[in-house]
Amino acid sequence: MKFTKMHGCGNDYIYVNGAAERIPADKKPEIVRRLSDRHFGIGGDGVIFINPSDVADFEMEMFNADGTRSEMCGNGIRCVAKYVYDKGLTSSKEIKIVSAGKVKIITVETERKSENTPSGKEALTLKVNMGSPILEPENIPVLVSGERAIDADIEVLGKKYKMTCVSMGNPHAIIFSEGVKDMNLEAVGPYFENHKLFPRRTNTEFVEVVDKNNVNMRVWERGTGETLACGTGACATAVACVLNGKTENKVRVHLLGGDLDIEWDRDADLVYMTGPAETVFEGEVNV
Repeated sequence: MKFTKMHGCGNDYIYVNGAAERIPADKKPEIVRRLSDRHFGIGGDGVIFINPSDVADFEMEMFNADGTRSEMCGNGIRCVAKYVYDKGLTSSKEIKIVSAGKVKIITVETERKSENTPSGKEALTLKVNMGSPILEPENIPVLVSGERAIDADIEVLGKKYKMTCVSMGNPHAIIFSEGVKDMNLEAVGPYFENHKLFPRRTNTEFVEVVDKNNVNMRVWERGTGETLACGTGACATAVACVLNGKTENKVRVHLLGGDLDIEWDRDADLVYMTGPAETVFEGEVNV
């Protein structure tokens, strides 16, 4: 099976052209677990299959490193757009990609000429219309009362926290805290992910506000663990910051693997994410 290793701000996945590589659906979870292993496989936060689609230009079929399906990945969908653009599978700079039934529009913002791509061009930064944030607890889902889960209580390992919950197609719990760069996420992340308040588990963002336009963020992703970046998490974080009056509508989210620029257009109720996507290497593996 041919593959391409790509990353967005260090959030790395193994990308497979699903139109060319026909893998039976029941075999995918085991293959994903094996290939994602950083010691015995290729290594990555998961595997993304790029498939044909009847409702968009392409489909993103995303798997976490543990073989479970995920609905959306902001960094991943930018890489999918770069993949199809660089390889000449589309010539359009506005690309529609569906994931778990939701169509997103990705725009190639900057590019350069390249001798290493079939298209002769290489996308550098891409902007994604991530759609409207979901704030109703039952639709995130999170088991808290009220119309929104803003500054809600949660207790983990005997310690009380305040969380704001947002879905960007997948669930997120944002925890505002000081000194996030020094936190031991390994010690607390799994307990947030599997907390009884989250029927489908959750991604958890630990966020330190720098000023009205900048925040630091670390993330524990369900099914994967700590990653260097999370695009949907950065979007959810920006929304949570605005809802709690901590930042302006435009926020630069500083992640371990790089920066993402997030804007919540309150009038249109749409969240836009702009960031890089990079190809690391290509290869072929026996599956």
